[in-house]
Amino acid sequence: MLRLSKLADYAVLTLVGLGRHEEVVTSSALAAETGVPEPTVAKVLKTLSADGLVLSHRGARGGYRLAGRLEDISVARVIAAVDGPISLTACVSGGGCDNGADCSLYGSWDVVNEAIRDALSNISIAQMAETSAPARRIRTMRSASQDNTLRSSEVADHPVGTFGG
Repeated sequence: MLRLSKLADYAVLTLVGLGRHEEVVTSSALAAETGVPEPTVAKVLKTLSADGLVLSHRGARGGYRLAGRLEDISVARVIAAVDGPISLTACVSGGGCDNGADCSLYGSWDVVNEAIRDALSNISIAQMAETSAPARRIRTMRSASQDNTLRSSEVADHPVGTFGG
C-alpha cells in the first residue's frame, strides 16, 4: 500500500489551516485549530519554513504565515519538503537495490514514480483546502439555507438548538 507519512499529512493540514488566516498565526493556535499536537505543528512549520513555503516571524507577535499562495503550492512540493524526493522503491532515482542492474524491472518503476509525482504536482493545497471538512460544511450550510428558506412562522415552530438536540 502506498501511504503518505503522518508528517506529510500534518504538513498539508497545517498549510490548509494557515491558509485560512491572512495574519501571522502561532503554532499553538494552528495546533488548536487543526487538532494536531503543538510540538508536531512546530516541527512541521520549521520544516516548511526551511523549504520556503512559510515565513516565520519572531517576537511577541510572532508566528507563521504563508510565503505565497496556496494555489501555487503542490502536494508534491509539500511531500518533498517533509519526506524528501518522492520515490516508490529504493531503485528509483538512482537509489540502491540488492539486485541492481541485474533486476528484471530495473528502470521500470521510474515510469510509475513519474506518473505519481506528476499527479501530486497537479494538486494544489488550495484544492485540498476547498475540499476540506470546514469548507464542505460551509458550502453545505449555504446550500441548505438557500434551498430551505423558512417562513417566519415556520422558524418559530422550529427552534434552533445544539447538535443532536
